[in-house]
Amino acid sequence: MQSQLQPQTNVSRLQDQMVDLVYSFCSIFTFPVEMVIRPQYGSRYFQPVTMFLSAVLMIVLPVLFAITSAVSGLLPFAKPTVTFGLIGIWGFSKLFFIGSIVHGVRIFRRMINMSRELSGVWEGPPLPFFTWLPGASHWKIRLIFEPIAVFAAALLLQNFLLLESSAAHFLMFVSVCLVFKSYTAWFVQWEHLRILMDIKFAGPIIAKLADNTATDDELASIHIASFPDGLPPDMRHAAVTDIAQAYSAQIPKR
Repeated sequence: MQSQLQPQTNVSRLQDQMVDLVYSFCSIFTFPVEMVIRPQYGSRYFQPVTMFLSAVLMIVLPVLFAITSAVSGLLPFAKPTVTFGLIGIWGFSKLFFIGSIVHGVRIFRRMINMSRELSGVWEGPPLPFFTWLPGASHWKIRLIFEPIAVFAAALLLQNFLLLESSAAHFLMFVSVCLVFKSYTAWFVQWEHLRILMDIKFAGPIIAKLADNTATDDELASIHIASFPDGLPPDMRHAAVTDIAQAYSAQIPKR
């Protein structure tokens, strides 16, 4: 029985790792924007690795854009693209490091005096105008309102020549990352509750399996095959115990 459940356990572990990977990858890109839209984020909301990689991104990204523009201008028959705007990706990078210093002092004070915050993992309250929107709730703001606001701000600021296309396109990509980051955070919470409900649903069926009274439809609903006829009672109870332990092991340890 353990060998049959091992592939499912490996798949679940791989899924958890991929969910963490998506969340961490998106956090690297959303960090510069979340410093603005969530200015009261907790001391543990962003991990040091995420902040380091985000800082590296904001150093490399302007250089990459400059190299791309220079190379495209050298291509034959390629028209050099001239972008207009008050703030480009270089200016955005400078603003990021200024904001990092400001938030670094704020976070350091919270780390030294831990009574300054109630929860270190909370991203903080949203900007006030988000709460004025109809039907505003935590997950609606995180999943819908904030990404739309970032995308719309990038589009409008580019049209009013306040942002160059490079910075505007970066913010548009960040808005997509905000959606996926918030969705993975919501999915982890939803999955925990869903697994508990599934275990509650499977409990009576597993108990019937021990008494050999479970129907094929009931067993199919929890993806378990019926035992062969003539199976000794001790082997049946041992198998049922193994199945019950496998279900209890599905509870997320996050």
